[in-house]
Amino acid sequence: MSVPTFRWKHLSSAKGDLPVPPGSDQQTLCLVGDIDWDGRMDILIGCRNAPPALVWYRQETRGKWGVYLVEADAIPLEAGGALADIDGDGDLDIVAGGDYRHDAVYWWENPYPHYAPDKPWKRHLIKTGQGTQHHDQIFGDFDGDGKLELVFWNQGAGKLFWAPIPKEPRAGEWQRYVVFEGAGEGLAKADIDGDGRDEILAGGRWFDYEKGNWTHVLIDPAQSHPRIVAADFDGDRRVEVVMVPGDANGRLMLYRFQGDPRRSENWHGEDLLKTEVIHGHTLEVADFNRDGRPDLFCAEMRCCTAGDDNPQARAWVLLNNGRGGFTPVEVLRGHDWHEGRVADIDGDGYPDLICKPYNWQTPRLDIWLMSNQPTEASRRK
Repeated sequence: MSVPTFRWKHLSSAKGDLPVPPGSDQQTLCLVGDIDWDGRMDILIGCRNAPPALVWYRQETRGKWGVYLVEADAIPLEAGGALADIDGDGDLDIVAGGDYRHDAVYWWENPYPHYAPDKPWKRHLIKTGQGTQHHDQIFGDFDGDGKLELVFWNQGAGKLFWAPIPKEPRAGEWQRYVVFEGAGEGLAKADIDGDGRDEILAGGRWFDYEKGNWTHVLIDPAQSHPRIVAADFDGDRRVEVVMVPGDANGRLMLYRFQGDPRRSENWHGEDLLKTEVIHGHTLEVADFNRDGRPDLFCAEMRCCTAGDDNPQARAWVLLNNGRGGFTPVEVLRGHDWHEGRVADIDGDGYPDLICKPYNWQTPRLDIWLMSNQPTEASRRK
């Protein structure tokens, strides 16, 4: 495969291109979606230690951003978060949970079309008690009833919970059920077994709902706290799973199964970068060269455990050849990728990069707009 050269336009709050995020020096969550139904992507930033806990960057016109309140109080939010239409009115609502000091999970009701920069959204309770820390949430129809359910980790309780959205989601806490008891992070969804229904990927395992019960299959015990994505990368009509440790050092691994995916011994991993990834807290799937194949984006944190201890933090695009092989291209160095996202921010059809650091030069937000189609370099691999 030819090695492409990607070209980016860098926007940063540190340079005055974007508004500086209000809030604290610990930015925990980052989500991207069309919040106000105008066809343009917006960005949500959550933090802890100081108010406001949650804001959204509204793309008021193409490339012009305003910062709007979601949560004015100083709720210590954990990494993760998810977007879904919880109340059935068509717009995207927000879910996020507390960190190691806070035992609640909340959802915020999108007030579309009545937005004001200084007016917070209405907050509703999903869960309280049983334990603190809620690193990662996801929505999906995991029981096949045609309705969305919320799945979330509760690390302080040592549990993974499943909570169907109730008919009256504003009425109080949601009924929740235990999927798994044990330590873990990371959430994704995919139809692993080909039954037409999504299963849960979490903490190095996949979970299947059958007749009211949850079963799980261990893919890799070394990936208990990963970032996770899944797609059919090699065109064989079966899903492959990619994981990388988010809060530790480890390998970016692609897992395939041969035979029955319900048997752990049928899963086999491949090291995609052939190098150790340092706190790879960003992992996304997107088609970077517009060839119709899912590619990968993986990036490291800069401030991991002891201040600025990874100053050459790397970010890679891994281009998929459609046959199960990837060409890694290092695209950036020196930034703090914590819950980074990939989305078409400027509406040109190409994926852009959204970088929300955790505690490096925070508060801060960076965007890299793909400035044109990647060109093919003369060097070949």
